[in-house]
Amino acid sequence: MRKIFLALVACFAVSATAAVHVSPANENIQYTGRVNFTNPERPYFVYPGVQIAVNFEGTGLAMEAKPNSGYFVVAVDNLPVRKIFFSPTDSVISLASGLPTNEPHTARVYLCYEGYAKKPEFRGFLLEGDTRLVAPPKRPKHRIEFIGNSITCGYGNESLNKKCGFADSTENHYLTYASLLCRMLDAEEHCTARSGIGVYRNYNGKREGDADNMSDWYDYTCLYDASQKWDHSKFRPEVICVNLGTNDLSTKNHDINLYKAAYRKFILHLHEVQPQAKIVMLTGSMLWGDYLKEQIKVLDELQKEFTAQGIATYRFDMTTQDGTFGYGGSWHPSARQHEIMAGELLPLLSRLLNQ
Repeated sequence: MRKIFLALVACFAVSATAAVHVSPANENIQYTGRVNFTNPERPYFVYPGVQIAVNFEGTGLAMEAKPNSGYFVVAVDNLPVRKIFFSPTDSVISLASGLPTNEPHTARVYLCYEGYAKKPEFRGFLLEGDTRLVAPPKRPKHRIEFIGNSITCGYGNESLNKKCGFADSTENHYLTYASLLCRMLDAEEHCTARSGIGVYRNYNGKREGDADNMSDWYDYTCLYDASQKWDHSKFRPEVICVNLGTNDLSTKNHDINLYKAAYRKFILHLHEVQPQAKIVMLTGSMLWGDYLKEQIKVLDELQKEFTAQGIATYRFDMTTQDGTFGYGGSWHPSARQHEIMAGELLPLLSRLLNQ
């Protein structure tokens, strides 16, 4: 795994007045994930893993975004991956500069944290010198959707202290099992995840359930924004991986029957909107003890029900973390634990993708 560096460059290599601005609506810019294009000049997105990619010829380019858009991971060609941060005073950050002109280049920018509070906006690229965009990158061979909670988001996976709470700065979706698996499998990733969320009850919520859970928001483009429904035909995954239940069940005040009913309803809805997809119901890697046993029992029972109905569902339990590979913030999986999780799940997903 290439080391993630915090970008120290907060300005473009040439002045903004000398650079050519490229609109976010340019046909050579490729988007992956749920993006709201109500304003095509200022598309916004909130789910970690949303990707913006371009191919270009020339020496470099910068990214323009709404100030305070937060953290992104940048991958340019085979250079070391780095992390950039749009603070409240930053609107332009260099992605690459001084590159050789005798070869084409690719830049990929990934939202690496949960953006539902900051509502990051992409406002285009600034091209250095004679740089120009060319046809966008070829999309990956496969398509996978990951639906989950803080584990899938990457909560605290860059934290060095398990007692540290949530911080945007220590969450890096690029290092999660989901993102790693998609790069291993040459798969396009859509991530629909939020820390603390459940399928019927959010973390430490009401026994009878909470509003604003994943079941409530899955059909919208952006979390906590009911202005735009998501068009499921825009992305047809071959496989959907669901990792929900840690927040529903990890505190005593839960009702296992309500969890089971909500989970059943959610999977049936996924099958309704994505009938082509194989659905993997996951556990792991934070839940343990009797709570984990409850979840496994429910998911095993549901898998039998769905199979009898002819719905392609599968089960997989990732190993419960025990500290061998360290902990991230608030006892969440470390970056190394995410690598272990990805390795465990890889054989099943490879088989489901016919690799």
